[in-house]
Amino acid sequence: MQVQKTNLDEVKLLAPRVFADSRGFFLESYNQRTFGELGIHETFVQDNHSRSERGVLRGLHYQLVQPQGKLVRAVRGEIFDVAVDLRRSSSTFGRWTGHLLSEDNKLMLWIPAGFGHGFLVLSSVAEVLYKATDFYAPQGERSVLWNDPEIGIEWPDAGTPTLSPKDAAGKRLLEADVFG
Repeated sequence: MQVQKTNLDEVKLLAPRVFADSRGFFLESYNQRTFGELGIHETFVQDNHSRSERGVLRGLHYQLVQPQGKLVRAVRGEIFDVAVDLRRSSSTFGRWTGHLLSEDNKLMLWIPAGFGHGFLVLSSVAEVLYKATDFYAPQGERSVLWNDPEIGIEWPDAGTPTLSPKDAAGKRLLEADVFG
């Protein structure tokens, strides 16, 4: 597993070793020992799988109660995956990093607790798998507005995004409940 730096120190872009031949490929997407050597010691308790069509934007999601670290990968299609630092005490509060994750590049993004997460589907369909370090807690779920100018995420052009009502009603960063 190779780690590629992002502009947020705690967020890591991971490139697994891929063994490919005429039959297809094999990769190890998670190994507790390997991740520990990379400084990721969290325990994953839940796996999630979403399917979305082109132009769907999910996020920017986080949980104040039972905050989740997430290990995200696209197993079908391509997404632009984003993490935003929502820790008010952090020197990188409000900064974001975004990366293309796809079935072709097989990259994964590690997003620790304390960060908001979202993605935009760039292919006709995308299926995203992510491991979470804590259980879903609807009472603590929050959403920051995907196009908040204070954050300034440079989303790829995929037309007008399709949003859930919850995501369309996300709060601006300066009005949102965030981490201390």
